[in-house]
Amino acid sequence: MSQFSRRRFLKRSAFAAGAAFTLGGPLSARRVLGAGDSIRVGVAGLNGRGGTHVGEFLGMEGVEISYLIDPDTRTFKGHADKIEKKTGRKPAMVQDVRKALEDKDLDVISIATTNHWHAPMTIWACQAGKDVYVEKPCSHNVREGRIAVECARKYNRIVQHGTQGRSERKWAKLAEIAKQGLLGKLLVSYGLCYKTRNSIGHKQATTPPPELDFNLWLGPAPDQPHHANLVHYNWHWFWDFGNGDIGNQGVHQFDVARWLIPSATWPASVISVGGRFGYEDQGQTPNTQVSVMDFGETKLVFEVRGLKTGGFHGETVGNIAVFEKGVVSGGDKFFPTGSTQAEKLPDVSAQRGPGGGIFRNFITAVRSRRIEDLDADILEAHYSAGLCHLPNISYRLGEEVPFRPITKSFGDDKVAADAFARMEEHLSGPNKLTLDGIKYRLGKMLKFDGAKEQFVDCPEANALLTRNYRAPFTIPDKVS
Repeated sequence: MSQFSRRRFLKRSAFAAGAAFTLGGPLSARRVLGAGDSIRVGVAGLNGRGGTHVGEFLGMEGVEISYLIDPDTRTFKGHADKIEKKTGRKPAMVQDVRKALEDKDLDVISIATTNHWHAPMTIWACQAGKDVYVEKPCSHNVREGRIAVECARKYNRIVQHGTQGRSERKWAKLAEIAKQGLLGKLLVSYGLCYKTRNSIGHKQATTPPPELDFNLWLGPAPDQPHHANLVHYNWHWFWDFGNGDIGNQGVHQFDVARWLIPSATWPASVISVGGRFGYEDQGQTPNTQVSVMDFGETKLVFEVRGLKTGGFHGETVGNIAVFEKGVVSGGDKFFPTGSTQAEKLPDVSAQRGPGGGIFRNFITAVRSRRIEDLDADILEAHYSAGLCHLPNISYRLGEEVPFRPITKSFGDDKVAADAFARMEEHLSGPNKLTLDGIKYRLGKMLKFDGAKEQFVDCPEANALLTRNYRAPFTIPDKVS
């Protein structure tokens, strides 16, 4: 029996047995998926992380990569050849995701594009009746993250976030330990993103290469000239497209830091300080940043370092939890207060979703149609991505102030002041910057109303919770 005939037979058999279910979304975009049908995936964004998406789905039984999607056609060949070698067929290759979304037989969009495309593609895919795997951060701003959540729920979509730490049992166990209070109260939850980021220099505006549809690449962002620091990676350091390292690598550690705080969603307040130190280049986002959030009994402190540095409690890119009874670094190394010898953590039960690993967990949930099977559902994604956006808003609304004389950036908050002091030592010590005469950006202290997802009495901060979307790359203002 041919593959096509077999699929049609299985669909009819599933209908007869009452075992089929219908994908949500517009009727024109629905495909009835029988138990024996392959899940058809379109991978959007093929440079960098997109290659991992291709490799993960290509290695799964019952999954077909039907589309490769990228505004730059130069990204297609290597992936298409790999797929053809393994499966004997080539996927369709399109520059515009909307072409793929029109295909009623496509089940999933897997998004590994620039940050500013993550939420619009997620929203469009949900509206078209597709399930979504979206890379971190799931949003470029807070408002579009909320719209993505609402679309996922309205159209009954399975939407997974690429924060793979959510599939790691050690973090689930530590979160359960914190929830049960087995080490006392969690006092400080640290996230660290100490990752060297060298100067990107200055690139002049040029005509886009003919293989690149730069208008599509820009998408919802403001129209502007093409230059080589945008395509394909350094867009991370420009506000129109990325969110700096706090929203790049850092969102993984932010997600864990929030997860460890029992029932945490939004902070009551946020302040962020830092700058782009050590070189002058075209980048806009800070390469050095300290952010502090108030979660009641627990402070969340996040540190970004893009210049050379040592670790903190043995961690560079990772998490540290300070409890009343001691410190846990890396998720599983417990140092009781006053001791330098690691001890075993309390034994607790903590299960993760089915499937094994973030991608297989997603595909398992696509088949089960159970949101609760997901390790990293879009709602959790929205909160963790949002925690990256709030400090950046504080930072962007700040003012330039000198390191010397000493500025009390965080008032009498000892935890925050210590983090700032370590930032100063990091700059003046191994990186040999003379802080006299150097300025940093002192962010605005902002209060946040989590129920409304708005800042309190700060219109300029609320304006940065969303963006002006360039037509026709728009999203709905609200989801009814």
